[in-house]
Amino acid sequence: MTQTYEDFSKYGKDFVDTGLKSFASLSKGAQAIATETTDYTKKSFEAGAATFEKLLGVKSLEKAVEIQTDYAKQAYEGFVAEATKLGELYAELAKDAYKPFESLVAKAK
Repeated sequence: MTQTYEDFSKYGKDFVDTGLKSFASLSKGAQAIATETTDYTKKSFEAGAATFEKLLGVKSLEKAVEIQTDYAKQAYEGFVAEATKLGELYAELAKDAYKPFESLVAKAK
């Protein structure tokens, strides 16, 4: 099995093209994660501000505890949902970044 300069040149070009496709996937995935994180942060801040405003108008300790409890429950549920969503985005990012290399791996076998 003789490999020529052209063969190695083709492998090099394929690897560079694959790397660029992978980088594009990483950039797209990172942008989606940044957008999702920004949206979650904005919603979280707005919920906290709304809760604080409610607490300012409270007349009894029981109502204040109720508002705080509701806020804590919603914040926890929101965090768990967001963590799950971000986990899925990271998994998709990894899968998409590897996808261009699958053809190279298949050729190597």
